Amino acid sequence: MRVTRLLALLTVVLALCGASAIADPFALHSGDRVVTYGDSITAQQLYSNYAEAFVLTRFPKLTIDWWTAGWGGDRVTGGGGGNIDTRLSRDVLAFKPTRVTIMLGMNDGGYRPLDEALFNTYQKGYQHILDSIKKADPSTKVTLILPSPYDDVTQTPKFDGGYNAVLVKYGEYVNGLAQSQGLDTADFNSAVVAMLQKAKATDPELAKKIIPDRVHPSPAGHLVMAETLVRSWNFPSLVSAVSIDASAATAVRADGATVSKLKGGESVSWDELEAALPLPINFDDPLTALVLNSSDVVDAIDQETLQVTGLTAAKYELRIDDKAVGTFAKEDLAAGVNLATYATPMLAQALTVRDLTASHVGVHATRFRSILAPYQGDTDPNVKKALGDVVSALDKLDEAFVAKQRAAAQPVLHHFALAAAQ
Repeated sequence: MRVTRLLALLTVVLALCGASAIADPFALHSGDRVVTYGDSITAQQLYSNYAEAFVLTRFPKLTIDWWTAGWGGDRVTGGGGGNIDTRLSRDVLAFKPTRVTIMLGMNDGGYRPLDEALFNTYQKGYQHILDSIKKADPSTKVTLILPSPYDDVTQTPKFDGGYNAVLVKYGEYVNGLAQSQGLDTADFNSAVVAMLQKAKATDPELAKKIIPDRVHPSPAGHLVMAETLVRSWNFPSLVSAVSIDASAATAVRADGATVSKLKGGESVSWDELEAALPLPINFDDPLTALVLNSSDVVDAIDQETLQVTGLTAAKYELRIDDKAVGTFAKEDLAAGVNLATYATPMLAQALTVRDLTASHVGVHATRFRSILAPYQGDTDPNVKKALGDVVSALDKLDEAFVAKQRAAAQPVLHHFALAAAQ
């Protein structure tokens, strides 16, 4: 996807960025330990991975530990991974989280019209989860996620009203519970449904692949869920905003970046050190492109704007670290372009962070699903010793991946060059 911005839109975006300086600060801090808890949609390790990568690429100096604790088929009462008290004790509270996110409901509704008995069980079970977390540590912050949708948008509902209407009802309860207890919420349902409606209007067949089985979103669909989650924590829109007057060889604006060695004239060059990276998104994937064009992910949280005025040639080629990024009309550069949507060295760096995030989460998943869950209760001393050795080795491996992940997110100086193009 290649996006250029009109000057008026850029002005609005920059104004909003300026306004964010006095808005509520980002909710997470160094030292936080975040557990994402839920059913198989959480067990996909996608929206949680994206959220972790989004936070690290935007705040590379923060040291936050993340743990994904999803289990297929789970309800508020638990499931295949154990009853709810076992799940909470082993998979959440043992991590001593400072923040827990909870998304449950897809399985609780039974995939049928609203059943009052099931709904009552959901309400009581959800309250029990919150009571258990509060009892373990009253300081733990909790984000309640309204259940992600069952796709009754791109495919025909299976019964009158559709199953997603049931999930909306469950979400209304979750939202009310959050309000009564002063908890954060993230509405995955509304955000994804709105995206699905736009995607269906654009490409009905491709839109069906966003949630191919109507329950588990594709990686592209999880991008919207991750956006919704981090925005509930006051995630900023700005990666960086740089404005250069080529005729005066002056950096007029450099928010989230430092500009040095600026040379103006017909050809313009400078060095730039950005404090953050763009979101790690593969813009070349057709399904991802459909999701992004049908949502506000880029506009809301992925703004890496470059504006260059005072140019005289009709078109200019932008190179970063001697890598061709794109050719732009001088009017587009004067209005501003969003570099976050181009194949820049900064995006390549962000994608590396994303891949390392997946690697360390994979180690967590092995530790959690293959070691702790099935064998924790084994009393054989030989088994216990062997398991302890394996867990220790996995912890060291995870630490190594996390160190590489955090190192990969740190700012890197880049050389920018604009030269007249035919």
